[in-house]
Amino acid sequence: MTATTYLWNPPPIHSLPVLGRSERLPINRLFFVGRNYHAHAVEMGRPVDKSVEVPFYFTKAPSTLVESGATVPYPPGTRDYQHEMELVVAIGATGFRVSEADAHQLIYGYACGLDMTRRDLQLVAREKGRPWDLGKDVEQSSVVSQIVPMPQTVLTRGELSMAVNGEVRQKSDLSKLIWNIPELIADLSKFYHLQPGDLIFTGTPEGVGPLQAGDRIDGKIEGVGSISLSVDPAERTCAD
Repeated sequence: MTATTYLWNPPPIHSLPVLGRSERLPINRLFFVGRNYHAHAVEMGRPVDKSVEVPFYFTKAPSTLVESGATVPYPPGTRDYQHEMELVVAIGATGFRVSEADAHQLIYGYACGLDMTRRDLQLVAREKGRPWDLGKDVEQSSVVSQIVPMPQTVLTRGELSMAVNGEVRQKSDLSKLIWNIPELIADLSKFYHLQPGDLIFTGTPEGVGPLQAGDRIDGKIEGVGSISLSVDPAERTCAD
């Protein structure tokens, strides 16, 4: 059989470290839940009424993934680069059209996550009814800590907090999620065949805000772990 050859090297497999394991967790897809804490929905000017609404999602390319502890440049094209601290669910089994009662069977573990956002570009797109890609699918914008294995465990509470340069900006509890973890997994599985290596960023609480070059983020989630990120100045081009 003739071996497949390529014009250039294929992209690498993106992966994350796993607590207590030498093997790494290979990443498949990155799903993000929008407006899943009431206070954040209000601060974004879009309150949520769960009785008449359903969850909504956006995705990012796996190539946007970076590990906790990284240093990233301030991204191009924005003057309002913002942080969003979140709980991340790592899927460890296949599932399609699963019930809420069975959704826990798909859980492999959890991590801390940062959904880094070009807020100005996101809001322009939102107001014009356009996709959020330029605001959300930003290079090096999906920051994740090591995965903590908790097979089939549903987290229902736990403090989430995040500070910039030592000043607390976000602080809430997982019990305040509008749609809980089984509800999110069951809902997503109506539209996708969920696979091992899928990550679900479950939404951010209130307190999102802008960052500047030189800032450092430190966050933690009770029972899950911690995360950090440093922001460097924007990359310069040859013409600068």
